[in-house]
Amino acid sequence: MSISANLERIHNEIAAACARAHRDPSTVALMAVSKMHPANAILEAHAAGQRLFGENRVQEWQSKQAAVSAIDIEAHLIGPLQNNKTAKAAELFHAVDTLDSFKTAERLDRAAAALNKTIPVLIEVKLSPEETKHGVSPNQLPQLVAQLAPLTHIRVRGLMTVPPWSDDTPQGAETARPYFAHLRRLRDELQPTHPTLTELSMGMTNDFRVAIEEGSTTVRIGTAIFGKRLYA
Repeated sequence: MSISANLERIHNEIAAACARAHRDPSTVALMAVSKMHPANAILEAHAAGQRLFGENRVQEWQSKQAAVSAIDIEAHLIGPLQNNKTAKAAELFHAVDTLDSFKTAERLDRAAAALNKTIPVLIEVKLSPEETKHGVSPNQLPQLVAQLAPLTHIRVRGLMTVPPWSDDTPQGAETARPYFAHLRRLRDELQPTHPTLTELSMGMTNDFRVAIEEGSTTVRIGTAIFGKRLYA
């Protein structure tokens, strides 16, 4: 199927999941994860109406800039942000969705200040025991949120997480539900003292329907839109 047809199908599935959860579909954003896909795939998705994109690596997104600079898109960094890449990330991305340390936040804040911009961020929370997952622990989350408050050139909008991998079946997707519910509880506990924490970025191709039922405000879909990734 074409990227356009895939996007239409995903929007229909988002609407169906919202109906089950008694939510307005407009409260769930679709992020097209274009990592490891060529710039022409981004252009095709843009032509079909997609505007929000996610990329994992600063250098990869930088390599696509010339091809996509003329179109109006919003690009988020959804992979780990290395301290030596904060300046370039601040320059290239509209938002960073994987902040997980105060040290990195300070560097990003200084880089944003030098560019005279404010960068929206999400805090990545590590809820999975897998070593390959990144993020701050739930116990350290309140302290990090408090530390970020004085930084004037980043704006904390919410939380994100990546649950353990599950297969693309209804049963597999259900294994992610406790992790999504946990992230929602963490957000809800912090909101009374940090009202800007409204966003929950959770759910990917194999489990986004469950994530929406648990309160996700952004789902990150790659394979179901662009097909299998072209790894080197």
